[in-house]
Amino acid sequence: MTGSARSKLGLEAIPRNRVFTRVAEQLQTHILTQLKPGDMLPPERELVRRFGVSRSSIRDAIRSLEAVGLLEPRQGIGTVVRDLSSGAVVGPLAGVLLRKHEIINELLDVRMIIEPALARRAALHAAAGHIAEMQAILNRQQEKIRLGEPATEEDAAFHYTIALAAHNSVMLKLTHVLMDSLREMRERSLQLEDRQVKSLAGHRRILDALRQGDAAAAEAAMRRHLSEIEKIILQML
Repeated sequence: MTGSARSKLGLEAIPRNRVFTRVAEQLQTHILTQLKPGDMLPPERELVRRFGVSRSSIRDAIRSLEAVGLLEPRQGIGTVVRDLSSGAVVGPLAGVLLRKHEIINELLDVRMIIEPALARRAALHAAAGHIAEMQAILNRQQEKIRLGEPATEEDAAFHYTIALAAHNSVMLKLTHVLMDSLREMRERSLQLEDRQVKSLAGHRRILDALRQGDAAAAEAAMRRHLSEIEKIILQML
């Protein structure tokens, strides 16, 4: 389907990262604004064609909307829009939100296990180019804070560069997965000025330790940084 055809339908092509969540968001908006209880969703094949994504992404998106009570599978008919009364939605939604909070807690725990060790290793292996790149990232981060803009990209880039400096391809991939999985919460928390300032201060402490090649100090600085950010995120939840 062409871009103009998708636009007429009120749907957008989906980027590869976070595919099914983006599909779910667009479907939810479509359901709430254009459909009514009992209306059927188009068949999977049609949704695959409209969104330009895989069938598994469409199925995952539909399942997530079924979980919060917006959709209902009916044998021999297809997927239909449910009655959006509070009783139909609130119960399943509460369970989904609870599970989401549990997953975020688990992801934060994994970060606390992995990233201090990465910082320790990076202090022993970082090249001058890595240190220079991290300093440039912090300069951009400081400028965005001065302008009142969220420095989400710089926050992620700093942690990725530490993983690069540690010279471990597996840990680099794990870092990418963790940062991407927590993207939504990081974006929300970085809207807060206090979070931005604490993030920059934490990054500076880590970089100072890395520049000195002090493995113990780098590990401690990363642990302190993650603890401060975790408190802010958990308060948001």
